[in-house]
Amino acid sequence: MIPKSGRWFSEKIMRPTKNLGHDPIQSNWIMAVARDSGFPKRSNKLRAMTPEQMVSRLLYRDGLMLIIDKPPGLSVHAGPINSANRRESVEDHFDVLRFGLPRPPALAHRLDRDTSGCLVLGRHRKALAELGKLFRNGAVGKTYWAIVDGAPATDDGVIELPLGRLDKSRGWWMKHDPQGRPAVTKWKVMGKTAAMSWLTLVPLTGRTHQLRVHCAEMGWPIHGDSVYGNAPRNGGPILHLHAREIVVPLYKNRAPIRVVAPVPPHMRAALTECGWSEAEHDVRNGAREAAEESNKSSA
Repeated sequence: MIPKSGRWFSEKIMRPTKNLGHDPIQSNWIMAVARDSGFPKRSNKLRAMTPEQMVSRLLYRDGLMLIIDKPPGLSVHAGPINSANRRESVEDHFDVLRFGLPRPPALAHRLDRDTSGCLVLGRHRKALAELGKLFRNGAVGKTYWAIVDGAPATDDGVIELPLGRLDKSRGWWMKHDPQGRPAVTKWKVMGKTAAMSWLTLVPLTGRTHQLRVHCAEMGWPIHGDSVYGNAPRNGGPILHLHAREIVVPLYKNRAPIRVVAPVPPHMRAALTECGWSEAEHDVRNGAREAAEESNKSSA
């Protein structure tokens, strides 16, 4: 049940994330959200993140790569230094993520500002080059969870709709364009209510705003999407799109690195209504990891 107070509060979830062949790193999720009688609301009053809070969001670390749990509302890129509209970004915190290396890490890919979850960083130039090649070649597995308004007519499917720029004045806003670049998304319904559905989304291509445009074009926009969906531009719910899992085949002689980001606080209520159970999914993930470990040992 969603709290009905209008005051600000902080949610803190501590959950170990297991990564195959590596020691688990504790994930410490901290976010400030505004509540009222509905879903958590989007706000520009998110508090600045401390170095300790950024480090606590680390999900995976080795000599080449970091994976962090990006909160919604935090841009990955820093804006112009002298801009009056400059917002806090992930890049502002890179120095604290050096962990003894002479240079800070850098982005291996990007997530939209309002999307939460797994974000990959390369720790040096050689690592960034290798990660960049993996992302460009589609070798990195990405699974998103989304809450959408409405419901698909079937339980699963594939969306194949080319995308193009909406217009030059709209920056990164995209649209379905038959003459645009190919864009393909696999989807599956995991649960639903009368008004919304919980989907897994697997992008097979990496176009800007691909998942958001594809869902909107299918008639079930992502909940909280104020650009392509039904949410108001100001004061609406936070975007319910979460980069849940990423699988990176970074090492030739080792199993791919699989990292799962914990469910963010702003999506927990809707997911629960749609049938999500944290304990049940932990059991499933544990069983899958045990099977993968067994296969790796017998190989």
